[in-house]
Amino acid sequence: MAVKFGVPPEGEKIRSLVEERLKQAMADNGAKVTVEWRGEQKHLHVISMPVDMLYFNPDTHRIRAQRTLDAERNRLLEEEPWSEAAQTYLHDLLRCRPSNPNQTDPDFIALQDELDDFGQKEPGIISPDGILVDGNTRCAALKDLGIKDIRVAVLPADTSRRDINSVELALQLRRDKRREYSYINRLIAIEDELSGGRREEDVARDFNIKTTTLHQDRWVYQLINDAIERSRSTSGAALRLIDFEDHQEKLRELHRDYTKLAKTDPDAAEQLKESRLAMVVLNYPKTTVRLAEADFHSRYLDERLPEQLRPAAQQSAAVSIPGLAGVAIPDATAAVKTTRALTDALLQAKAAAQAGGMLEPAAVAEADALIKSARKTFDVAAKMAGQNAQLLKRQVAVPERLTDAADYVNQCAAEFAEAKAKRALDEDAFDDALLTLRASLARLAKQAGRTFSSPGSGVAWLLDAAREN
Repeated sequence: MAVKFGVPPEGEKIRSLVEERLKQAMADNGAKVTVEWRGEQKHLHVISMPVDMLYFNPDTHRIRAQRTLDAERNRLLEEEPWSEAAQTYLHDLLRCRPSNPNQTDPDFIALQDELDDFGQKEPGIISPDGILVDGNTRCAALKDLGIKDIRVAVLPADTSRRDINSVELALQLRRDKRREYSYINRLIAIEDELSGGRREEDVARDFNIKTTTLHQDRWVYQLINDAIERSRSTSGAALRLIDFEDHQEKLRELHRDYTKLAKTDPDAAEQLKESRLAMVVLNYPKTTVRLAEADFHSRYLDERLPEQLRPAAQQSAAVSIPGLAGVAIPDATAAVKTTRALTDALLQAKAAAQAGGMLEPAAVAEADALIKSARKTFDVAAKMAGQNAQLLKRQVAVPERLTDAADYVNQCAAEFAEAKAKRALDEDAFDDALLTLRASLARLAKQAGRTFSSPGSGVAWLLDAAREN
């Protein structure tokens, strides 16, 4: 968040022009926009303003995660948010794809095309000093198109920084045709609201989510920040928030499976979390990530890991409790530590592989080779886990089919009695259906007879029933 906000250098000049145009808009009884304003509905007049006079909002959540990618430009943005260089940086970020700032966002291109073909449909919103509260991306697109003016509604004269952020968030959460916040920027916005002292219930309602979903998103956000810290090396290379932008569903599913398992086996839950986080780092699809269960490391990975990826031997140790002399509890088990050590190595290797000019080319190449080696090992492990999952699925499917058939027969018995009482039973059709059932049981008995040398009571009954026929 910007350290220095204040009034833009052209703020007074802008305020004067805004007041002049507002007077005319009021006299003409022109168009208005309704916003949530300090707990009430506020109707704001719409005016036209030159796009070059307005300032992009340094606090906008739309690019909060992306702005930290360039440390020097971000520092300038924090110290001099209204400078030409800082505003140019914001303009560049508003164009880019959230998960890859080196690419132009297709949504931005689509917005440009719409503005070029049909003009501006919805007005933006500005503060009296010319700070864009809503419409930052539209203003950037209009500038790129060479369009000189933008239609905007104007907030009241006593607008504060907090008001600007509250109105931006409220408008974003209307879920109309606005370009949505990216996943990570949405998580940041939630944390900002909570850090401002708001209750979880109120924030969840504003974001149109359940409180349980809010807790899930906060858990994921903490997991991401923890992963970033774990990826940090002595060279300063570390993963970034945007590196997790495209993994929303994988991380939410991880939270669901982790919390369910943690109720009965916390150590197993930790192993599951670490293995799946490693697969997220290696950019596996969701269907592959979910194959990593608690025993994934020990069952499929451990013996296949190349030497450079094999964690050092880990041992559980006792941890003293502060304030309770002589009382100690065991820390994580050796299995959890081993799984975590592998994930740490992959987090740091991924950070180094994309560090670019921060590291020597040889170090970057070494990290990239490590990631590729890990990917090959995980490919084999994931394939074996998938095959085992399919086998278990087939093993469960056969008895489940019979259980379903039994349910249908029980339902048939109930409906048979009802049809007989109402004299609605088609006896010939019923007899034909029984012959079909007999033939099906005979085929099943034939397969079972070839499979079981010492049949149990259920199989024995099936074989006897088939022989009787």
